[in-house]
Amino acid sequence: MPPTLPRTVRAVNTAQLLDLVQEAAMHRFSQRLPVDWLQEHLDAEATHYLFPVLVQRLTHRPEMPLQWRCQQLLTVSTGEQISGLLDVLPGTFDTIPETLDTASKKDIVRRVERAATVREWAERMAAGAGS
Repeated sequence: MPPTLPRTVRAVNTAQLLDLVQEAAMHRFSQRLPVDWLQEHLDAEATHYLFPVLVQRLTHRPEMPLQWRCQQLLTVSTGEQISGLLDVLPGTFDTIPETLDTASKKDIVRRVERAATVREWAERMAAGAGS
């Protein structure tokens, strides 16, 4: 029986998010942004959000641990919120404290659905830098 995906949203600060991304890089998970990109572009004082959207099991690579593929809502240095994906170990996700009420979680999910993706934001920033 496949594991049950948690239906929740977790809040993390920038340092915690960078730790999660470093763990994903260590395991060579496919959905993650480079740590140096995040350090350059994230608002260092912001809260970011993760919520699992699917169970990621790589049957063609049985040595890879099971992962939760999480949607992210990131706050970047411009103050904008952008969306991305991050693969997280279920045990690691479970250690992130549950701090948000139901209304906040629903609001975050709505915001991520309207947010520009990391790629869209980066392309917009690059186009603006060239003007």
